[in-house]
Amino acid sequence: MKKVGVSDSLLVSHYKNGSEAAFEELVSRHKSRVFTTIYLIVKDKYVAEDLLQDTFIKVVHTVKSGKYNEEGKFLPWVLRIAHNLAIDFFRKDKRYPTIVMEDGSGVFNTLAFAEDSVESQQIKCDTNALLKNLVQELPETQKEVLIMRHYMQMSFQDIADTTNVSINTALGRMRYALINLRKKMEKMNVAYDQTIYRS
Repeated sequence: MKKVGVSDSLLVSHYKNGSEAAFEELVSRHKSRVFTTIYLIVKDKYVAEDLLQDTFIKVVHTVKSGKYNEEGKFLPWVLRIAHNLAIDFFRKDKRYPTIVMEDGSGVFNTLAFAEDSVESQQIKCDTNALLKNLVQELPETQKEVLIMRHYMQMSFQDIADTTNVSINTALGRMRYALINLRKKMEKMNVAYDQTIYRS
């Protein structure tokens, strides 16, 4: 299939009529931009590759089921799917960040199972207090995004609108906030175990 001169709309139409080559051309034409959109959010090449695949699987299902409404906006539609999948992943990842304690266990996994014993509840309480203090030490822009997202449960779009920045900037600030928190937790971890939980 000739690359130049064939619109996305025509390729979608050909694909609806059974041309796999038309779909391959659409993927070839847009995969780099879709990948970049995802990667800017998740910051992980392998996750981005998985989500890229998920994006085009969703495109296939939607087009094949006849639910895609061709309005000459194929790429924006695909980018929106990719963005939504990446944000969903980011939210899940945020809910379960991978902060590893000295004993190899994840700090938030510890919190998830902290209601079983008094000791676990105390650890959870202390960790929450520690996290709140560490959040206060973050740069103002990072703290603002983290609080809006975590405590106020605002979407990144709402955060971007409220703080007058792009959504990518809001995501970037959140990412740096989490990185900074991880670093601080890692530094605090040694002192935390030695001074507070000595037996």
